[in-house]
Amino acid sequence: MRKRVDEVALHASVIDDNARIVTDLPRTAFTVFEDGRPQPITSFRREDVPVSMGILIDNSGSMREKRARVEQAALNLVRASNPDDEVMVVNFNEEGILDQDFTSDIGKLKLAMARHETRGPTALYDAVDGAAIHLIGSSTHEKKVIFVVTDGEDNASHDTLERALQSLRQEGAPAVYAIGLLGDARQDRSRQALQTLAERSGGIAFFARSLDEVDEISRTVAHDIRTQYSIGYKPTRPRSEGGYRAIRVEAHAPGYRNLNVRTKRGYDAAQDPNRTPASNSGQ
Repeated sequence: MRKRVDEVALHASVIDDNARIVTDLPRTAFTVFEDGRPQPITSFRREDVPVSMGILIDNSGSMREKRARVEQAALNLVRASNPDDEVMVVNFNEEGILDQDFTSDIGKLKLAMARHETRGPTALYDAVDGAAIHLIGSSTHEKKVIFVVTDGEDNASHDTLERALQSLRQEGAPAVYAIGLLGDARQDRSRQALQTLAERSGGIAFFARSLDEVDEISRTVAHDIRTQYSIGYKPTRPRSEGGYRAIRVEAHAPGYRNLNVRTKRGYDAAQDPNRTPASNSGQ
Protein backbone atom coordinates (compact mmCIF):
# COMPACT_ATOMS: atom_id res chain seq x y z
CA MET A 1 0.00 0.00 0.00
CA ARG A 2 1.59 3.22 -1.15
CA LYS A 3 1.26 5.80 1.60
CA ARG A 4 -0.76 8.80 0.48
CA VAL A 5 0.70 12.24 1.00
CA ASP A 6 -0.24 13.54 4.44
CA GLU A 7 -1.94 10.26 5.39
CA VAL A 8 -1.33 8.85 8.86
CA ALA A 9 -1.05 5.05 8.81
CA LEU A 10 -2.37 3.03 11.74
CA HIS A 11 -2.22 -0.70 12.40
CA ALA A 12 -4.85 -1.80 14.87
CA SER A 13 -5.86 -4.95 16.72
CA VAL A 14 -9.44 -5.30 17.96
CA ILE A 15 -10.24 -7.34 21.06
CA ASP A 16 -13.71 -8.35 22.28
CA ASP A 17 -15.04 -8.88 25.83
CA ASN A 18 -13.65 -12.41 25.88
CA ALA A 19 -10.10 -11.27 24.94
CA ARG A 20 -10.49 -12.72 21.44
CA ILE A 21 -9.13 -10.97 18.36
CA VAL A 22 -11.89 -9.73 16.05
CA THR A 23 -10.87 -9.87 12.38
CA ASP A 24 -14.05 -9.34 10.34
CA LEU A 25 -15.09 -5.75 11.01
CA PRO A 26 -15.91 -3.44 8.08
CA ARG A 27 -14.49 0.02 7.54
CA THR A 28 -17.71 1.58 8.81
CA ALA A 29 -17.15 0.05 12.27
CA PHE A 30 -14.18 2.34 12.93
CA THR A 31 -13.89 5.96 13.99
CA VAL A 32 -10.49 7.65 14.30
CA PHE A 33 -9.96 10.61 16.62
CA GLU A 34 -6.97 12.94 16.57
CA ASP A 35 -6.76 15.25 19.57
CA GLY A 36 -10.38 14.34 20.28
CA ARG A 37 -11.68 15.27 16.82
CA PRO A 38 -13.08 12.69 14.34
CA GLN A 39 -10.91 12.23 11.26
CA PRO A 40 -11.83 11.09 7.73
CA ILE A 41 -10.63 7.54 7.03
CA THR A 42 -8.97 7.55 3.62
CA SER A 43 -7.82 3.92 3.36
CA PHE A 44 -8.72 0.63 5.01
CA ARG A 45 -7.40 -2.92 4.71
CA ARG A 46 -7.78 -6.08 6.76
CA GLU A 47 -5.40 -8.32 4.84
CA ASP A 48 -2.22 -9.88 6.19
CA VAL A 49 0.47 -7.43 5.07
CA PRO A 50 4.24 -7.96 5.40
CA VAL A 51 6.13 -6.18 8.15
CA SER A 52 9.64 -5.00 8.86
CA MET A 53 10.61 -6.50 12.21
CA GLY A 54 13.44 -5.93 14.63
CA ILE A 55 14.15 -8.83 17.00
CA LEU A 56 15.97 -7.53 20.10
CA ILE A 57 17.31 -10.12 22.53
CA ASP A 58 18.83 -9.33 25.90
CA ASN A 59 22.42 -10.57 25.94
CA SER A 60 23.27 -9.59 29.53
CA GLY A 61 24.89 -12.04 31.90
CA SER A 62 21.62 -13.05 33.57
CA MET A 63 20.30 -14.40 30.23
CA ARG A 64 22.97 -17.11 29.89
CA GLU A 65 20.69 -20.04 30.78
CA LYS A 66 17.72 -18.61 28.89
CA ARG A 67 19.18 -17.71 25.51
CA ALA A 68 18.68 -21.03 23.72
CA ARG A 69 14.96 -21.17 24.48
CA VAL A 70 14.47 -17.50 23.66
CA GLU A 71 16.30 -17.81 20.34
CA GLN A 72 14.15 -20.79 19.35
CA ALA A 73 10.97 -18.87 20.21
CA ALA A 74 12.14 -15.89 18.13
CA LEU A 75 12.80 -18.15 15.15
CA ASN A 76 9.36 -19.72 15.55
CA LEU A 77 7.89 -16.22 15.53
CA VAL A 78 9.53 -15.59 12.16
CA ARG A 79 8.34 -18.94 10.81
CA ALA A 80 4.76 -18.14 11.86
CA SER A 81 4.87 -14.68 10.29
CA ASN A 82 4.22 -13.47 6.75
CA PRO A 83 6.81 -15.03 4.39
CA ASP A 84 7.44 -11.60 2.86
CA ASP A 85 8.50 -10.06 6.19
CA GLU A 86 11.99 -8.63 6.53
CA VAL A 87 13.72 -9.15 9.87
CA MET A 88 16.79 -7.75 11.60
CA VAL A 89 18.49 -9.06 14.76
CA VAL A 90 19.95 -6.93 17.55
CA ASN A 91 21.73 -8.56 20.49
CA PHE A 92 22.13 -6.12 23.37
CA ASN A 93 23.77 -5.88 26.77
CA GLU A 94 25.53 -2.60 27.64
CA GLU A 95 25.31 -1.82 23.92
CA GLY A 96 23.15 -2.97 21.05
CA ILE A 97 24.80 -4.75 18.12
CA LEU A 98 23.03 -5.13 14.77
CA ASP A 99 24.16 -8.68 14.07
CA GLN A 100 21.89 -9.10 11.03
CA ASP A 101 20.28 -6.41 8.93
CA PHE A 102 16.97 -6.97 7.16
CA THR A 103 16.58 -10.42 5.64
CA SER A 104 14.01 -13.19 5.25
CA ASP A 105 16.66 -15.93 5.40
CA ILE A 106 16.03 -18.07 8.49
CA GLY A 107 19.57 -19.43 8.35
CA LYS A 108 21.08 -15.96 8.56
CA LEU A 109 18.76 -15.02 11.41
CA LYS A 110 19.68 -18.15 13.35
CA LEU A 111 23.39 -17.44 12.95
CA ALA A 112 22.89 -13.83 14.07
CA MET A 113 21.05 -14.86 17.23
CA ALA A 114 23.83 -17.30 18.08
CA ARG A 115 26.48 -14.61 17.59
CA HIS A 116 26.63 -13.45 21.19
CA GLU A 117 28.43 -13.75 24.50
CA THR A 118 26.09 -13.35 27.45
CA ARG A 119 27.73 -10.86 29.77
CA GLY A 120 27.44 -7.40 31.23
CA PRO A 121 24.48 -5.16 32.15
CA THR A 122 21.29 -4.25 30.25
CA ALA A 123 20.81 -1.20 28.00
CA LEU A 124 17.20 -1.77 26.96
CA TYR A 125 16.30 1.84 26.15
CA ASP A 126 19.34 2.31 23.92
CA ALA A 127 18.49 -0.88 22.03
CA VAL A 128 14.83 0.07 21.49
CA ASP A 129 15.71 3.63 20.49
CA GLY A 130 18.38 2.56 18.01
CA ALA A 131 16.20 -0.18 16.52
CA ALA A 132 13.24 2.19 16.11
CA ILE A 133 15.38 4.73 14.27
CA HIS A 134 16.84 2.04 11.99
CA LEU A 135 13.37 0.69 11.21
CA ILE A 136 12.02 4.15 10.40
CA GLY A 137 14.96 5.08 8.18
CA SER A 138 15.98 1.83 6.48
CA SER A 139 13.12 -0.69 6.32
CA THR A 140 11.06 -1.51 3.25
CA HIS A 141 7.56 -2.03 4.62
CA GLU A 142 5.15 0.55 6.00
CA LYS A 143 4.20 -1.71 8.91
CA LYS A 144 6.98 -2.06 11.49
CA VAL A 145 7.40 -4.06 14.69
CA ILE A 146 9.97 -4.51 17.45
CA PHE A 147 9.95 -7.84 19.30
CA VAL A 148 12.08 -7.59 22.44
CA VAL A 149 12.89 -10.17 25.11
CA THR A 150 14.60 -9.16 28.35
CA ASP A 151 14.93 -10.44 31.91
CA GLY A 152 15.94 -7.38 33.87
CA GLU A 153 15.86 -3.68 34.55
CA ASP A 154 17.69 -1.24 32.30
CA ASN A 155 20.90 -0.34 34.15
CA ALA A 156 23.27 0.77 31.38
CA SER A 157 21.50 2.96 28.80
CA HIS A 158 22.69 6.41 27.81
CA ASP A 159 19.12 7.11 26.69
CA THR A 160 16.17 7.45 29.03
CA LEU A 161 12.80 5.76 28.74
CA GLU A 162 11.37 9.09 27.55
CA ARG A 163 13.96 9.28 24.74
CA ALA A 164 12.98 5.81 23.54
CA LEU A 165 9.31 6.80 23.66
CA GLN A 166 10.11 9.91 21.64
CA SER A 167 11.50 7.75 18.82
CA LEU A 168 8.40 5.56 19.00
CA ARG A 169 6.26 8.68 18.47
CA GLN A 170 7.85 9.37 15.08
CA GLU A 171 5.60 8.80 12.09
CA GLY A 172 6.10 5.30 10.76
CA ALA A 173 7.60 4.12 14.05
CA PRO A 174 7.27 0.45 15.07
CA ALA A 175 4.93 -1.11 17.58
CA VAL A 176 6.73 -2.83 20.45
CA TYR A 177 5.90 -6.37 21.50
CA ALA A 178 7.80 -7.25 24.67
CA ILE A 179 8.36 -10.40 26.71
CA GLY A 180 9.57 -9.82 30.24
CA LEU A 181 11.25 -12.78 31.94
CA LEU A 182 11.32 -10.90 35.20
CA GLY A 183 10.46 -13.61 37.67
CA ASP A 184 10.94 -11.33 40.66
CA ALA A 185 7.72 -9.55 41.61
CA ARG A 186 9.84 -6.70 42.99
CA GLN A 187 10.90 -5.66 39.47
CA ASP A 188 8.02 -3.20 39.21
CA ARG A 189 10.13 -0.61 37.38
CA SER A 190 11.08 -3.08 34.65
CA ARG A 191 7.49 -4.23 34.27
CA GLN A 192 6.22 -0.65 34.01
CA ALA A 193 8.87 0.28 31.43
CA LEU A 194 7.98 -2.64 29.15
CA GLN A 195 4.26 -1.93 29.49
CA THR A 196 4.79 1.74 28.66
CA LEU A 197 6.94 1.03 25.58
CA ALA A 198 4.40 -1.48 24.29
CA GLU A 199 1.13 0.24 25.06
CA ARG A 200 2.07 3.69 23.78
CA SER A 201 3.37 2.27 20.50
CA GLY A 202 0.35 0.02 19.85
CA GLY A 203 1.94 -3.28 20.91
CA ILE A 204 1.60 -5.39 24.03
CA ALA A 205 3.84 -6.59 26.86
CA PHE A 206 3.76 -10.16 28.14
CA PHE A 207 5.28 -11.36 31.39
CA ALA A 208 6.20 -15.03 31.25
CA ARG A 209 6.11 -16.99 34.47
CA SER A 210 8.60 -19.46 33.03
CA LEU A 211 10.64 -20.14 29.89
CA ASP A 212 8.02 -22.71 28.91
CA GLU A 213 5.63 -19.86 28.04
CA VAL A 214 7.95 -17.92 25.76
CA ASP A 215 7.36 -19.95 22.61
CA GLU A 216 3.58 -19.79 22.98
CA ILE A 217 3.78 -16.04 23.50
CA SER A 218 5.88 -15.62 20.36
CA ARG A 219 3.21 -17.43 18.32
CA THR A 220 0.54 -15.21 19.87
CA VAL A 221 2.53 -12.16 18.77
CA ALA A 222 2.79 -13.52 15.21
CA HIS A 223 -0.98 -14.06 15.10
CA ASP A 224 -1.68 -10.57 16.44
CA ILE A 225 0.57 -8.94 13.85
CA ARG A 226 -0.98 -10.87 10.96
CA THR A 227 -4.61 -10.11 11.89
CA GLN A 228 -4.44 -6.34 12.27
CA TYR A 229 -6.44 -3.73 10.39
CA SER A 230 -4.53 -1.13 8.37
CA ILE A 231 -6.27 2.24 8.64
CA GLY A 232 -5.20 5.49 7.01
CA TYR A 233 -6.58 8.95 7.67
CA LYS A 234 -5.80 12.48 6.57
CA PRO A 235 -5.53 14.85 9.56
CA THR A 236 -7.89 17.80 9.49
CA ARG A 237 -5.29 19.89 11.33
CA PRO A 238 -2.43 20.80 8.96
CA ARG A 239 0.91 19.09 9.51
CA SER A 240 2.63 22.43 9.22
CA GLU A 241 1.36 23.28 12.69
CA GLY A 242 3.53 20.45 14.07
CA GLY A 243 3.17 19.25 17.64
CA TYR A 244 2.21 15.98 19.26
CA ARG A 245 -1.13 14.51 18.10
CA ALA A 246 -3.03 12.11 20.37
CA ILE A 247 -4.81 9.25 18.60
CA ARG A 248 -7.80 7.19 19.69
CA VAL A 249 -9.63 4.62 17.58
CA GLU A 250 -13.06 3.27 18.45
CA ALA A 251 -14.89 0.29 16.94
CA HIS A 252 -18.60 -0.46 17.19
CA ALA A 253 -20.42 -3.32 15.47
CA PRO A 254 -23.66 -5.29 15.87
CA GLY A 255 -23.23 -8.34 18.07
CA TYR A 256 -20.42 -6.82 20.16
CA ARG A 257 -20.90 -4.90 23.40
CA ASN A 258 -17.41 -3.56 24.02
CA LEU A 259 -14.57 -3.63 21.53
CA ASN A 260 -11.10 -2.51 22.54
CA VAL A 261 -8.90 -1.15 19.75
CA ARG A 262 -5.15 -1.33 20.32
CA THR A 263 -3.04 1.00 18.19
CA LYS A 264 -0.42 3.69 18.74
CA ARG A 265 -1.41 6.45 21.14
CA GLY A 266 -0.14 9.35 19.03
CA TYR A 267 2.64 10.80 16.91
CA ASP A 268 4.78 13.89 16.47
CA ALA A 269 3.56 15.71 13.38
CA ALA A 270 6.26 16.79 10.93
CA GLN A 271 6.22 19.33 8.17
CA ASP A 272 7.87 16.74 5.94
CA PRO A 273 6.25 13.32 6.46
CA ASN A 274 9.04 11.64 4.46
CA ARG A 275 11.90 12.97 6.56
CA THR A 276 14.60 10.67 7.93
CA PRO A 277 15.22 11.07 11.68
CA ALA A 278 18.69 11.98 12.88
CA SER A 279 20.79 9.07 14.08
CA ASN A 280 21.02 8.39 17.81
CA SER A 281 24.48 9.02 19.24
CA GLY A 282 23.58 7.02 22.34
CA GLN A 283 23.25 3.72 20.45
